[in-house]
Amino acid sequence: MMSLGGLLDKFQIEDKGGYITQEFQDYGYRLAMELNDEKHKALYIRLAKKEERRLLEKAMSFVRDAGAKKPGALFMWKLKELKNEKNKSEVG
Repeated sequence: MMSLGGLLDKFQIEDKGGYITQEFQDYGYRLAMELNDEKHKALYIRLAKKEERRLLEKAMSFVRDAGAKKPGALFMWKLKELKNEKNKSEVG
């Protein structure tokens, strides 16, 4: 049987010296990791701060289901599509 501390150590995220103090920063960072796009983590953090969470969740779900070779690009495309649909429904 493993101790609770030993079990939790298995799930630690590697700290690379950054500071995450807000929930949206954590969410954006997790998006970047899930999309395997750490290079653009600042973009995902900005999106998590400014965009509706509902749209981000739908775009991420679409990418998970698609199994794309370039998940970051597909995520951005789907997010743009969802935002366009939302804007059209608000206008008309």
